[in-house]
Amino acid sequence: MKLRGQRVVVTRDRSQSGGLADLLAQAGAEVVELPVIAIRPPPDPEPLRAAARSASCYQWLVFTSANAVKFFFEAGPAMPLPAVCAIGPATARAVTAHGATVALQPADAVAESLVEALRDARLEGARVLLPQARGAREVVAVGLRALGAKVDVVEAYRNVTPEGLTEAAERVFGSGVDWVTFTSGSTVKNLLAAVSPDALAGVRLASIGPVTSEWLRRHGLRVDAEARPHTAEGLVAAMEGRP
Repeated sequence: MKLRGQRVVVTRDRSQSGGLADLLAQAGAEVVELPVIAIRPPPDPEPLRAAARSASCYQWLVFTSANAVKFFFEAGPAMPLPAVCAIGPATARAVTAHGATVALQPADAVAESLVEALRDARLEGARVLLPQARGAREVVAVGLRALGAKVDVVEAYRNVTPEGLTEAAERVFGSGVDWVTFTSGSTVKNLLAAVSPDALAGVRLASIGPVTSEWLRRHGLRVDAEARPHTAEGLVAAMEGRP
């Protein structure tokens, strides 16, 4: 229990923080929940519903987050589904929880690895449906189009900043923190919109993967631990100094 007595801030959306929070508690940490993002459905649900109804017309359905899986299946997709590609284990678990099968999962849970995994899938002329967050990185769509796919991107959800975040963050950091965990670029961006980077001085920072780490470094912050694999389990292992 190498994190015993350490106060660790979890910045995930409250509905998704449980798995990471549980793992940290098992490692002995005192978990402080400070959700810096809130997950919301798109204001107009019809484009997602229409895409879901036509899902069987595609050759591939690509998910880059468990949130996209959740909102896509809530939209009532037509069956049978096309081949499903899921970016990582958490996303794959979300797919199988809905009774669907994951045909392909990249070795690393990053967008670039997902595109590389699909390179041998004969995408020339194939129709690909990509439900994702508003404002998500365009790496997957651009990469798959470069492989010859016809990619339809549809907004499945959006990340918003919770009300009262600045006040909540000031209370948390005012009482002393040892670690802050970041699980996406949005968690970095939203926290730093609420507090200055100076508030993180002397606090160790843990990142879920290279894209999140780049967001931290872009703001002049040091990454003390980076998950590998890019999962909640990998994040806690990196914080404990385990391979």
